[in-house]
Amino acid sequence: MTDLFGAGTHGDGQRTDDAGRLAGAPLAERLRPRSLDEVLGQPHLTGPGAPLRRIMETGHVPSLVLWGPPGTGKTTIARLLAQLGDFRFHQLSAIVSGVKDLKSIFEQARADRMAGRRTLLFVDEIHRFNRAQQDAFLPVVEDGTIVLIGATTENPSFELNAALLSRMQVLTLEPLDEAALGELLARVEEKLARPLPLDDAARAALVEMAAGDARYLLNMVETVHEQVGEGEGPLDPSALAALIARRAAIHDKDRDQHYNLISVFHKALRGSDVDAALYWLARMLEGGEDPLYIGRRMIRFASEDVGLAHPEALVQALAAVEAYERLGSPEGDLALFQAAAHLATAPKSNAVYRAEKAARDLARRTARHAPPKHALNAPTRLMKEQGYGRGYVYDHDTPEGFAGLNYFPPDVAREALYAPVERGFEREIARRLAWWAKRRADRRAENGDD
Repeated sequence: MTDLFGAGTHGDGQRTDDAGRLAGAPLAERLRPRSLDEVLGQPHLTGPGAPLRRIMETGHVPSLVLWGPPGTGKTTIARLLAQLGDFRFHQLSAIVSGVKDLKSIFEQARADRMAGRRTLLFVDEIHRFNRAQQDAFLPVVEDGTIVLIGATTENPSFELNAALLSRMQVLTLEPLDEAALGELLARVEEKLARPLPLDDAARAALVEMAAGDARYLLNMVETVHEQVGEGEGPLDPSALAALIARRAAIHDKDRDQHYNLISVFHKALRGSDVDAALYWLARMLEGGEDPLYIGRRMIRFASEDVGLAHPEALVQALAAVEAYERLGSPEGDLALFQAAAHLATAPKSNAVYRAEKAARDLARRTARHAPPKHALNAPTRLMKEQGYGRGYVYDHDTPEGFAGLNYFPPDVAREALYAPVERGFEREIARRLAWWAKRRADRRAENGDD
């Protein structure tokens, strides 16, 4: 029996190839890269002068976080790093492991360190460990007892303790592009010593279905080879689709993709890119996002980014949510698409959004100031004697329907909190505000307030 990466016989007597991989293992395992040069789709990490290339050249392996979507090579990279120096390699998944497992590995690592041997611990899905479990790594990473390689599909800034993250270098892996996946298919054909039973269109469809995930691509290839005999085919896209269940849209309802997709959807609406907005809406719905969550975000958008430039936008967003609540999917989905198209094509203004922030800021700074007495009701004689309601003019009693009184506290200078834009309905609002401002100024001049 050899070590993890050597050739020979597995512990149960099964034959392995020259990379120590079981001959009957899944294709993804049998094609796992044996060197950094075989790693596909990550030139920013593996190319000349790139971080992983420097690590391989120097032989110094720091603690790392490998952040990227599934099937991009995180486990492979960890295993390749373990080949540098005399590491004892441990691998575990945070999904099924706990503190007891960690303590056992740490004890072994301390003993190995006394004997002059280093330990590399690879933790898959490290973000699944809670904060207390993550804290357990701090002393052993700090004193060099272990080199920790953590793999995560989630943003480590949000999912890992700041103290642990500060002791690790983050390397970001990207989904494999079409060229990298095409190269992977060529390797498959070389390994299996026969071409894929697919025509060119089906081959392209297979790459598209993989969505940058090498492991998923290899699993689909295995399905094709298991069900299509040698000499049969080639399959066209329709036959391929019938053979393989369509890959669900990549979307984690409570993770990064949840926030990433709603973010780009919001920005497409704001940027008046109606086609892109409809695309991202479809991506979220196809991925299983809660339609009412999307609806709530559109309601917010109607006030935040459209505002009074097009007051009907808020009505449309509310109506879409109500329609969906009554109809459900799939009938109610169309109302969400209608609202998205309406919002994307509406004139935009965040003047009310900015006015809210400015009003809250002014309110916090001037909270001790009382309102003007002329604006207060005087239901009692004492209140009247104290000046409540004195000087108030009923606006409807004036010829113009506007008395021009000041409703800020007497000791607080007036601030223009709301500044409408020259778009949509706000253009008309701006004209009114200008007229009212002039009328107030005229009234102050008439009363000698200036």
